[in-house]
Amino acid sequence: MNTITKNHRKQLLSGNEAIALGAYHAGIRLAAAYPGTPSTEILENIARYEGVYAEWSTNEKVGLEIALGAAYTGVRSLTSMKHVGLNVAADPLFSASITGIKGGFVIVTADDPGMHSSQNEQDNRHYARFAKIPAIEPYDSQSAYDFVRQAFELSETFDTPVLFRSTTRISHSKSVVVYSEDNRIKPSEATFSCKTEKYVMLPVFARARHPVIEQRLERLKLLAEETSLNQVIEGSSNLGIITSGISFQYAREVFSKASFLRLGLTYPLPEKLIKKFAAGVETLLVVEELDPFLEEMVRSLGLSVLGKRIVPLTGELSPEILAKAASEAGLTVNRNYSDSGACPVKLPVRPPSMCPGCPHRGLFFELNRLGKRGRNPDTRPVPGSEPGLVITGDIGCYTLGAYPPLNAMDTCACMGAGIGQAIGMEKAGIKDRLVAVIGDSTFMHSGMTPLADAVYSQSRITVVILDNMTTAMTGHQGHPGTGISATGKKMQQVNLEQLVRGMGVEDVLLLDAFDTASIQLALRDAVESNRLSVLIVRGECAPVRPKSEAVREVVAEKCTHCKTCLKLACPAIQRKNGGMVIDPGLCAGDNCGICDRICPTGAIVIKGGAA
Repeated sequence: MNTITKNHRKQLLSGNEAIALGAYHAGIRLAAAYPGTPSTEILENIARYEGVYAEWSTNEKVGLEIALGAAYTGVRSLTSMKHVGLNVAADPLFSASITGIKGGFVIVTADDPGMHSSQNEQDNRHYARFAKIPAIEPYDSQSAYDFVRQAFELSETFDTPVLFRSTTRISHSKSVVVYSEDNRIKPSEATFSCKTEKYVMLPVFARARHPVIEQRLERLKLLAEETSLNQVIEGSSNLGIITSGISFQYAREVFSKASFLRLGLTYPLPEKLIKKFAAGVETLLVVEELDPFLEEMVRSLGLSVLGKRIVPLTGELSPEILAKAASEAGLTVNRNYSDSGACPVKLPVRPPSMCPGCPHRGLFFELNRLGKRGRNPDTRPVPGSEPGLVITGDIGCYTLGAYPPLNAMDTCACMGAGIGQAIGMEKAGIKDRLVAVIGDSTFMHSGMTPLADAVYSQSRITVVILDNMTTAMTGHQGHPGTGISATGKKMQQVNLEQLVRGMGVEDVLLLDAFDTASIQLALRDAVESNRLSVLIVRGECAPVRPKSEAVREVVAEKCTHCKTCLKLACPAIQRKNGGMVIDPGLCAGDNCGICDRICPTGAIVIKGGAA
C-alpha cells in the first residue's frame, strides 16, 4: 500500500472504476467501447471525466478502429469490451499490432470465467500471444489503477498496442485504491505525420513490418525479466505458485505460506525469472482460471509443474474450489474449506425472466402461438409435414424468450447471427417458415450486414427488430438509434425505418410492442407472404418508463383458469389458492396491458375499474 500523504486520496473502487481512473490519470484523450458485461462500467466512468472524448461505438470493431486512429495521432486512447467483443474486433487488432502506434493504445478485454453473462468463457490471453502484443493482468483494484498507467507507458516505449485483461471478479469487486489528486498526465495534442510504410499495410510494407514485430517481442521478453509488473513473494520453499490476476487472491488465501511468482505481465513471460523461482521450490504449481495458458509456457521451459491436472479447466475459481482440488491432490491447504460456502437455507429457485412490462413479451407470446405446433421440442413436426416455424435469435435480454413458457427462440450464437442463420437455413432448403429476432442495439452492432445480404440474396425470411430504444441488457446505454451519447448528450439519431428501407427492404412495418392484435396479424402476413419482411416492434424498456399507478387485477368471477395469462411469463401474474392474482407491486399497469388484451374472458381489468 502506498504511503498516504495530504496529496493522496484513498478510495474504495471497483476494478472497472480503477481502470477508468488510471486511464484518465495516464492522460487519455479518447475512449471508445461497446457495452458488454463485465466491461461496461469502464467507459461509463471515463465519460464522467472532463477533457476526454468518450463514445459508445456501433460495435467493438468500430470502437477499436476509432481508438487506433486516435493513437496514430499521438494521443493516448483506450477501447474496452467484454471477451467475446474482441472476436468482433480481431481484424483491426492484428493490423494494429503490425502497424504499431504513436500515442499509447490500451485494449481492455474483460473476460467472464463462469459465464455469468456470456455465451462462452473464452480465455483472451491467447489473443496477446496470437497478435504478438504484451498482455497485462491486474489482481485487484489498486493494481488495475497502477497497471493501466504502466500499460500506456509500455505501449509508447515499444510502439505496440497493449492487451489489458480483466475478469468479472476483478471488474466488479471493490478494494482500496490510493492515488494522488494531481496525478494526471497532461494529454498530448493530436498531430498526424504521414508514414506510408508504417500505417499503410500493403503487402510490400507489411513484409517489412513483420521482422520489426518479432524484434519488438524479443525486447519485451527482456523487459519481462525486470519489470515491477512481475513480483516474487517469498514464502515456504515447499510450494511455489505461479499465478496472475484474481487467481492470485484465491491461491494466497488457500496457500498462505507458499512462495509466489505473481505475474502482471503475462505475455511474454519472464523465462529466466521463472526458472530461478522454480529452482528455489520443491513443488511448482500454476494456478490460473480457464486455459493452461501460463502452464503450457512454463512447461515448455522444461520445468516439471502441476496445473490443470489439479486446478479445474472450466468455470470461475474460488478459494473453496481451489482448496478442494488441492486437497484431493495431496497438497496442504491453509484450512478446511469444506462446505464453507454452502448456504444453510435452501433458497427458492428463481428462473430468469423478462421484466414486468417488458415490450418484448407480446412479440414472443405471438410467436409462440404462431408456431405452437413446433415450439415444444417433444412435439416438433416430422419431416415432410406441414411447415413449422423456426425462430433464429440473438444476444440481448430478449434471449430470455427461449425459456418456458414462451419457448420462442431456437438459435442464439453471437451478436447479429440470427439473421444470417435464417438466411442459411432458407438457402439450405428448409421448408419451415423463418423468423429472425434481433434487438435495436444489436441490429446497429452487427445486424445491418446480414440484412444487406438478405436483400442481395433475395431472401424471403421475416426479420423482427425489437426496438426498446436502448441497450437494455448492459444498463441502458445509448446507441446510434437512440441518438444519446455516452455522456447523455443529444446526438444525431439514426432513423431505424429509413435505414432499413435505404438498404433495399420494401416491406417494412412499424408496430406498437403492446398491441398484440396488430403484431399477430403482421406476423402471420409476413411469414406467409413469401417475401423479405422487416417488422420493427417498438416499445420503451420497462425499467426506464415512469411507474404506472393503474395496475391490473383479476376478476375472480370471470376467470376460467385457462392459464393463457401464465403463458406470458410475467412475474406479476401468479397462481394463488387455485386462482390467478396480479401482484400490484410488480404490475407495470398502463405501461403494458398485454395481459388484459390476451385474456379470452376479459377477466383482467384496471384495479378498481368495472368488471
